[in-house]
Amino acid sequence: MTGIVAQNVARTSGLVKAASGGGGVWTLIKTLTASSSSTLSFVDGTSDVVLDSTYPIYVFKFINIHPSANGNQFQFNMSIDSGSNYNVAKTSSMFYAAHKEDDSNQGLSYGDGYDLAQGTGAQALTDSTSDDNDGSASGELRIFNPSSTTFVKHYYATVNFLFSNGTYTWQEFTAGYGNTTSAVDAIQFTMSSGNIDAGKIKLYGLGDS
Repeated sequence: MTGIVAQNVARTSGLVKAASGGGGVWTLIKTLTASSSSTLSFVDGTSDVVLDSTYPIYVFKFINIHPSANGNQFQFNMSIDSGSNYNVAKTSSMFYAAHKEDDSNQGLSYGDGYDLAQGTGAQALTDSTSDDNDGSASGELRIFNPSSTTFVKHYYATVNFLFSNGTYTWQEFTAGYGNTTSAVDAIQFTMSSGNIDAGKIKLYGLGDS
């Protein structure tokens, strides 16, 4: 199944096309739907997942990720052995913008509690996420040339979510690299504690222009 992408002005079809000059074709590879899931894993060659040299860029879209418990972080990790171990060393940075519903507080700050310096644990993509009935996190993660056996594996993400106290919109910006020259062939998403109660993750491949 593929999603075609080029100009889509005044169209009502389900095919989405990027504006002229926007570069390559987006192909929907796989959708995973959480249902009290401890992990959601995309492993190359398994269940129709492609995560190899077919595309230079892979994009994961997060849609209404809802945690099973309040105040946990949505996170990911990478594997170079088809998911046997998710422990690629990563160096990263994170900053966030926040704004309270009643307009009484706002801010922009570096998230030094969620950056990594050669850390092999999971990379946080959100801070404390609300488990309120209307709480969730949505955004995307991009990974560049994961099949390379020459370069480190750069990634960046932006995710917006309802903060755990239920009164802030909170946007996290995360970027870094997996410090390996081995091919990354699996990506796994988890919560820092508990399960991913609900939500969808869609994997797209972005082709060359």
